[in-house]
Amino acid sequence: MKELITKNLDVKDNFKNEFHSEFDFYKNTFLSNPFTLRLWSSFFVILPIFVQAPWVRLQPVSALCFTFVILLAAFILSRKQSNQWFIVGSLLLGVTGSWLGGCLFWGWLSPYPILHIPVEAVVLPLALIGLGTKWKIGSSFYIASLFGTAVTDITIFFIGIMDQWKEVITADSETAPLILQKTSENLIQIKSLSIIIFVAVILWFISKEILNSAIINSTNGKALLVSSYVIQTTLIVDGIFVFLAIIQPTLSGLV
Repeated sequence: MKELITKNLDVKDNFKNEFHSEFDFYKNTFLSNPFTLRLWSSFFVILPIFVQAPWVRLQPVSALCFTFVILLAAFILSRKQSNQWFIVGSLLLGVTGSWLGGCLFWGWLSPYPILHIPVEAVVLPLALIGLGTKWKIGSSFYIASLFGTAVTDITIFFIGIMDQWKEVITADSETAPLILQKTSENLIQIKSLSIIIFVAVILWFISKEILNSAIINSTNGKALLVSSYVIQTTLIVDGIFVFLAIIQPTLSGLV
């Protein structure tokens, strides 16, 4: 009986030590501060807009090859002995999936909006598997980014400007501004604005619910925080483009 009690106490102590070691590990990592985690997550959401988008339209092959550079950086950072940069490496792994899908679509398939989400979801099976591994933070980043992209596309469809997508992509420099002006006029309709506001409120509510359920000092908590930050950043970026589409259509495109 004494041995049985001793073994049970040892098991409980081991479990307690493992539990606290995980919290202690994340307490001392570089991204233990929610603000810093938000900064990095938002940066990796915005990066493709200002770097990948113009790059892939000019040089799709080189932009696609850069996917492997990001992947290499992700593994190098994640294998550092201090583990200080592991979360950044994990985030970069998620960026790799988004970058790959973006290059494939915008480089060769952009005139076909129906293929946008299927192509962007090229590594979704791997991301779903990654949720059960130490790479769950990067997987959460990729899945949240894909979710935000899908919601944006669905919103565009319901607003009724999906038809202008192919026209803008294939139009010359003289015709494109006229199409974008027409798109702008469609956006300021009551129906369109109502749909946009409704979707924005739903997305913000989802992101806040995810944020409120997260615990910073754990892997699962950080994965949830990243998902929330990605959705919020996507919402803000989409809002900026809608604003530009209304006040200055030629600056917005259909991104």
